[in-house]
Amino acid sequence: MARIAEVNEDDWNACAGADNPFVRHRFLRCAEDSSSVGGRTGWTPHHVVLEDAGGHLVAAAPAYRKDNSNGEYVFDHGWAEAYERAGGKYYPKLLVAVPFTPVTGPRLLVRPGPDTVEMQCRLVDALLAETERLRLSSLHVNFCTEAELRLMTARGLSARAGEQFHWSNRCYDTFDAFLADLASRKRKAVKKERQEALAGGAIRIETLSGTAITAAHWDAFFAFYMDTGSRKWGRPYLNRKFFHLLGERMADDVVLVMAFKDGAAIAGALNLRGTDCLYGRYWGCTEYQRSLHFEVCYYRAIDYAIEHKLARVEAGAQGPHKLARGYLPVRTNSAHWIADPAFRPAVEAYLLQERAHVEAEMEELAEHSPFRHGEDE
Repeated sequence: MARIAEVNEDDWNACAGADNPFVRHRFLRCAEDSSSVGGRTGWTPHHVVLEDAGGHLVAAAPAYRKDNSNGEYVFDHGWAEAYERAGGKYYPKLLVAVPFTPVTGPRLLVRPGPDTVEMQCRLVDALLAETERLRLSSLHVNFCTEAELRLMTARGLSARAGEQFHWSNRCYDTFDAFLADLASRKRKAVKKERQEALAGGAIRIETLSGTAITAAHWDAFFAFYMDTGSRKWGRPYLNRKFFHLLGERMADDVVLVMAFKDGAAIAGALNLRGTDCLYGRYWGCTEYQRSLHFEVCYYRAIDYAIEHKLARVEAGAQGPHKLARGYLPVRTNSAHWIADPAFRPAVEAYLLQERAHVEAEMEELAEHSPFRHGEDE
């Protein structure tokens, strides 16, 4: 399939499920309809679907032909350079992922039934066949689930590990109950940051969703997004139309945290809500205020998760600074297949070393957990 619009929304969602908002038809279509993917972006939609004998959709994968490695958050630039130095052509490649979204979720979307695993295997085989048919250098499946990773490695793909920081809700009733779980020094630091962020009452923070989010909120947030994106990436990936469509089509899934000073918006963080998780995505500001980033991105997300009894908050890519704020290291997974058998051993050797490094780093970080370690307080 060339575009998500060619797939019936109900059929796609029957395979995607309701838990993760990023693999739903509407989110993927927002990216395509806004031209944030397609054209000259380096992301060409190439979704792979399987149908039964009656022509009904039974499995699907959100896939893209990639002409670069931008916006993936699983970095293979070094592989591309090495392959091309050896005389190969790394791009285009086939990527199964959600554009610009480092969020773990299902990638092998299958309509529930007794043959779920069999259909996932058929979908992996179809992706490999499509990679070969198009004479692409490689297949990559980013931020897949652990169960999907096991299935794909059993069919010849190589495993890659990454690291993020997630907050887990231990059945807290209030933010203070969460604070009580922290070591004394960390608890005091969090309280201090929350006070600093409000600047003695000069800053007001609102958490908005659904129809409470207006076009003015989106305009302000887009300015924040552009400022952050321009500084970090050079050219932000998403355009204003994407946020307009997101607000129009998925407002009830959006949780927008906005900070105001003297009536004007000065900072904001965009989250999307799944069935049991709040996913932090973008942050930006036009005026610096000490600790405001921590309050808007991390503490307000925890507040929301506790109030709505969500199991966790996923705070996006990177960021060991999240550890002190209650977000613990979690492994992320991706799967990769290199078409050239001569290049595969080098990639596999690299991944073996990288996995060992990730595991060692996570163990070391876990030793610095902000939570109490049984001390009598």
